[in-house]
Amino acid sequence: MGRLLKESLPEKFISIVIIEDNLYLRSAWQAVLEEVDDFLVLDSYDSCEAALAEKSISQADVLLLDIGLPGMSGIAGMGELLERNPRLLIIMITIHDDNQHIFDAVCAGAVGYLLKSTSPEELIQAVRQAVSGGSPMTPNIARKVIVSFQSPREIRHSESVQLSQQQQEVLSRLAEGKSYAKIADELSLSVHGVRYHLRNIYEKLHVKSRSEAVAKGLKQRLIRPPK
Repeated sequence: MGRLLKESLPEKFISIVIIEDNLYLRSAWQAVLEEVDDFLVLDSYDSCEAALAEKSISQADVLLLDIGLPGMSGIAGMGELLERNPRLLIIMITIHDDNQHIFDAVCAGAVGYLLKSTSPEELIQAVRQAVSGGSPMTPNIARKVIVSFQSPREIRHSESVQLSQQQQEVLSRLAEGKSYAKIADELSLSVHGVRYHLRNIYEKLHVKSRSEAVAKGLKQRLIRPPK
């Protein structure tokens, strides 16, 4: 399907972009969504990098995003995708139903989380629910989201991690899905400075990735959940 400019379309359309590396699934979802009168699939891609190289993301209302992608993962790519279009509503569609993937996706900015076994009817309903202000999730996924935030594992005061004010600021913005460049600009730092703080955060939290740092920071109440 050729790329269309959203500004040339009636406002009633819900414009959608798909990022999924499985060609069969990508084509199937596109076919389902294109049958809905007020849905418009702007384009579909097999990676976050391919989507970021085009203009469709900045024009879309909803993004259907896989986690396990070649190159940049769906969770890792959300910061750049949301920086390109802060109003983008991201629904993850994945095979992963474990607590950590769900928690990381929600913390990174996803408004919904569905499994690839989702029916065509549920997919259509999820897009509408997201646009109307909801968070589309199957009941078992929603339960796991609650469990992730209500983990019974207590953090003893003697074992609690202490972050500096600057480190808290950096980690809070990471939780909001912001890029290193955006964080550097907001905190009057260089990108190198942001990376320096991040290395110290990793060391204090005993983690090795951005998503792990955000998840642990939220669980230990070092930062507040993104609004």
